[in-house]
Amino acid sequence: MFLTTTDEGFLRDGRPHRIVSAAIHYFRVHPDLWRDRLERLRAMGVNTVESYVAWNVHERERGVFDFTGGQDVAGFVRVAGELGLDVIVRPGPYICAEWDAGGLPAWLLAEPGIRLRRTNAPYLAAVEAWFDALVPQLSPLLAEAGGPVVAMAVENEYGSYANDTAYLAHLRDGLIARGVTCLLFTADGAEDRFQLGGRLPGVLTTGTFGSRPQEALACLRRHQPAGPLVCTEYWHAWFDSWGDPHRVREAAEAAQVLDTLLAAGASVNLYMGHGGTNFGWWNGANVYDGRYVPIATSYDYDAPIGEAGEPGPKFDAFRTVIERHLGPVDHPLPAVPARLAPQRCRPTGSVRLLDCLDLLGTRVDHLEPETMEALGQSFGLIHYRTRLRGPLASTELRVDGLADRAQVFLDGAELGTLHRNAPDQCLTFGVPADGAQLDLLVENQGRVNYGPLQADRKGITGGVRLDRQYQFDWRIRPLPLDPLPDLPYAAAASTTAGPSFHRFDLEVPEPADGFLALPGWTKGMVWLNGFALGRYWEVGPQRTLYAPGPLWRAGRNEITVLELHTPGPALELRDAPDLGPTGDAPEGF
Repeated sequence: MFLTTTDEGFLRDGRPHRIVSAAIHYFRVHPDLWRDRLERLRAMGVNTVESYVAWNVHERERGVFDFTGGQDVAGFVRVAGELGLDVIVRPGPYICAEWDAGGLPAWLLAEPGIRLRRTNAPYLAAVEAWFDALVPQLSPLLAEAGGPVVAMAVENEYGSYANDTAYLAHLRDGLIARGVTCLLFTADGAEDRFQLGGRLPGVLTTGTFGSRPQEALACLRRHQPAGPLVCTEYWHAWFDSWGDPHRVREAAEAAQVLDTLLAAGASVNLYMGHGGTNFGWWNGANVYDGRYVPIATSYDYDAPIGEAGEPGPKFDAFRTVIERHLGPVDHPLPAVPARLAPQRCRPTGSVRLLDCLDLLGTRVDHLEPETMEALGQSFGLIHYRTRLRGPLASTELRVDGLADRAQVFLDGAELGTLHRNAPDQCLTFGVPADGAQLDLLVENQGRVNYGPLQADRKGITGGVRLDRQYQFDWRIRPLPLDPLPDLPYAAAASTTAGPSFHRFDLEVPEPADGFLALPGWTKGMVWLNGFALGRYWEVGPQRTLYAPGPLWRAGRNEITVLELHTPGPALELRDAPDLGPTGDAPEGF
């Protein structure tokens, strides 16, 4: 399965070859469903699948690597190979992918002198250790060793970020030195400015785009006069952000662009073939014109294979185009996975988060607020507490460098919420003569995954002020909530407001896919039998969380909901997804 290049295209084992690929991220799919999703992509007619490798999934603590279970990237590649699919691997170290920090581990941000994605000694030392751990996992699966991996990427869309070609060359040389013998390539936006910053002489240049295919291919040809034309990411739709509509693109129009690419002789990778889910706290975020916008839990991406494995309108549209250019597809589409029957249940117990602090995190004392990363924390919430001096008839509270969202309490009573998008916002209150306890509960809503602001430290990166006076002497508790401890639930009270955990017991006859909805609830996180399904938020777009069949048990299942504000009356199990009102994908992508 050797893949080589000619002046116009690819050769696979010496014969002319066209790559028609679909993106799927193993870290966004429950491992018990990898084979099912890959079979569905094979049934659409692709001959290749492509996946990023999320560094932060595998090295959550520095020097501790995990390639087991859902992190078994080699196992995922082997399943693809068993199904007759070639595999393109994109090991980063940066991947974007709308994933927390673009796949870079949070602990990097605690390293002295770190500067990301450039020729910087502390950063490169961490990358070297990562490659030392990763490449041996993949080496036996390279095409030259008889495996399905035919190509690997050097970084990702680097020209959108910088132009340190020496850094890219260092990554390329590091992969080669560790025995990577397959085809290497770079991937950048199909515009001159991106190609000028991100291409690496002697390495195949490819493009990422979603429209205007003739213009994009012409740009690639300007920067690489000979060699295959490759759209490494054909964005046939777009991802969802909280507060925006569910992004979709009309199937016929998306199929027409695919047809144009293939008719031009280009190879293509559909981004995404199957999107999957940002389980837990793993979603990333973007910054648009100074406004921070976190990514939603669902990564359905309006893909031809939906988040729960169901074929969408693009499945048949893309398959028709692929058959036109590659010939008939003889792989059957598996049946849609079974669904659980709808039901509705009320909480059986509740407990306030602020009453569980000693169970949820270990207290550390610091003069000033510290970030999550400085305290060895990657995800979840972080709690800050201090004692204010009084009396103060009226004072204004401000937080400098808030990342990302803080709920503020005075003597246990909630005063309001602050957010990084309103840095000048303040809360006004008085402090009695004997002082008052100030609590700030800060949520990490996802680290920036794209652009110049990726060094996105969480918690409080500056200080807390009353008027112009900084407040010192803080008791801080990192609250990673992973795993959740046994909590002292009391009988459920529907009026319990503020940050609280709510427990539900839900009986099902046998495991199958389900969708959890929380109508009337505000914002928080959901766990199913201890597995963090992801965040919900009343701003939408999505109205259900995907709960894959492998997470359920026949009989009793425990669902935990952390509601940060006002709970609703009940939780609903539904038999179909609801990703919210739709809107078009952005123009010009």
